[in-house]
Amino acid sequence: MKEVKEKIRSLLKDETLRKKLFFTLFIFLAFRIFAFVPVSVINLERLRVLFAQSQFLSLLDIFSGGTLINFSVMALGLNPYINASIIIQLLSMVFPKLEQLAKEGDYGKYKLNQYTRFLTVPLTVVQSVGIYMLLRNQKIISTLTPLEFFTFIFTLVAGTFILVWFGELISEFGLGNGISLIIFAGIVGRIPILLGKTVSVASQEMVVNILVFAIISAVVIAAVVFINEAVRKIPVYYAKRIKGNKMYQAATNFLPLKLNQAGVIPIIFAVSFVLFPQLVGNFLKYSSNQVVSGIATFLANAFDPSGFFYNFFYFVLVIGFTFFYTMIVFNPQKIADEIQKHGGFIPGIRPGSATKQYLEKILYKITTVGALFLGLIAILPAIVSKFTGISGLVIGGTGILIVVSVILETFKMVEAQLVMKNYDRFVQ
Repeated sequence: MKEVKEKIRSLLKDETLRKKLFFTLFIFLAFRIFAFVPVSVINLERLRVLFAQSQFLSLLDIFSGGTLINFSVMALGLNPYINASIIIQLLSMVFPKLEQLAKEGDYGKYKLNQYTRFLTVPLTVVQSVGIYMLLRNQKIISTLTPLEFFTFIFTLVAGTFILVWFGELISEFGLGNGISLIIFAGIVGRIPILLGKTVSVASQEMVVNILVFAIISAVVIAAVVFINEAVRKIPVYYAKRIKGNKMYQAATNFLPLKLNQAGVIPIIFAVSFVLFPQLVGNFLKYSSNQVVSGIATFLANAFDPSGFFYNFFYFVLVIGFTFFYTMIVFNPQKIADEIQKHGGFIPGIRPGSATKQYLEKILYKITTVGALFLGLIAILPAIVSKFTGISGLVIGGTGILIVVSVILETFKMVEAQLVMKNYDRFVQ
């Protein structure tokens, strides 16, 4: 706790970091203001009744930061942008040109981000139309004229892009990863309301369950911190080298492999995918075609957040995305080549392909542990609800994981910048 206070004090003392912090807080404030600016054609009272009856919609609302239950101009949140990011990353593994762009540094990153934004437009339009049809079937919105319909769709598309812009502004001028921090701000903004509902339900069912819930929350937070900070250190030795007229002494370094290389990305990706079938089911179950209506009703029931199939599918998706994203952010071949290029070696392992195979073996082992942990965290609300009888634990381990992970990553980024500033002063 003392170290945290010291870091916060150092952050506030540094003028540049202080400006970044205030800028980030200003964007958070703007985001929360937009979250309460509703689209005019919506019947908010009926919408809130619908949300009270659906755990699926409540879960969707958490990741929109409360913008959906208020049906603000940012009602769709970052979901279309996240889906577009997943599609672009998958395509970069299939198409050589996109794969080459991913390796071209800042320029390649800029182009891929541009493609992601282009793809976000049609995805946002499709989701906006789906939301409109769903709300119209529920009598929450009346049939709109063509002009009103266009305005409705345009408003939701604009809201999503304003949110994406907020995230990019934070990444460029603020502290940390903008998209993750926007999701973090949305979840934190909903926590007081969700905890109030949980405590209210728990007190009606069994008072002891409140204590159980509090203990489980503390254990989950501790486990998230432990897994995020856990590192497997692989020793790398460097032999004596002669470069020009200088001899460089032998050195020993460590290659740190994090137990959870992918961070919160697999959870965010998996949520986007696992919510989609029920969204489609809710949209199509009012169809006049009985076959389509039957399939849609099956999807809506099968992917209920408290059901077995939903949680099983969620668990598998989280594990799959953990391995997928880990392979993107950590390339064993590249690391092995870099070690060999600088005259290094892992004790007992030959440089080159043997080093690559060794790193892959270690990476698969630790990623398996990290993936299982993330999967368990993802389905924790269903498990806790089953054993404690507390319903409505929609935030659960997923929200806790995102909140804790984003805080840890942001603190690390701040600490790195402070260390860099101190180093620059020392060099000067």
